Amino acid sequence: MSFQLKGKVIFFATSNVNKFNEARKVLSRCKIAVGMIRVKTLEIQSESLEEIANISAIHAFKQCGLPLIVEDAGLFVEALKGFPGPYSSYVYKTIGNEGLLKLMEKSINRKARFRSVVAFFSGELNAPICFKGEVVGEITREPRRESHHGFGFDPIFKPVKSQKTFAEMSINEKNKYSHRARAFRRFAKWYKSLKV
Repeated sequence: MSFQLKGKVIFFATSNVNKFNEARKVLSRCKIAVGMIRVKTLEIQSESLEEIANISAIHAFKQCGLPLIVEDAGLFVEALKGFPGPYSSYVYKTIGNEGLLKLMEKSINRKARFRSVVAFFSGELNAPICFKGEVVGEITREPRRESHHGFGFDPIFKPVKSQKTFAEMSINEKNKYSHRARAFRRFAKWYKSLKV
């Protein structure tokens, strides 16, 4: 498979500057230039992060015609049977960290995992190609953050083998553990292996 645009800029279709900054740090280390493009992506309701990312990538590509990536992520809490999962963004907007902690106040089991799916699509593909990342950790009993770090559920998620929540870490620290960084590193490895 060959891509005419390999080596040029890949566009990340997102309106979330925090996600973009995390992705840019990972991809720049892999010598891949990434630009942020604000197109309204179609977010379907689905139990599958992969399906959501695929549809979003195709919809975004139809609007701009540029090779692009989209990313969808979810927080899966064991004691809540995987909730909020693919609905994490909506749940965060409606009840936030405090609301999720309230749902878990009687739970001894604090295990959780963040999952990410990065979908790449360009005119040379028949369907998006997906790359997954996951990190296992736990939900803290209260939000912990540095004033300018983290977003979403970052203040209440602490990865295994760390004493800090995602929101207490710098971007570089977070990218050592992060589900999103793992998915983007998998994308970068594939993208750099392409034959021009």
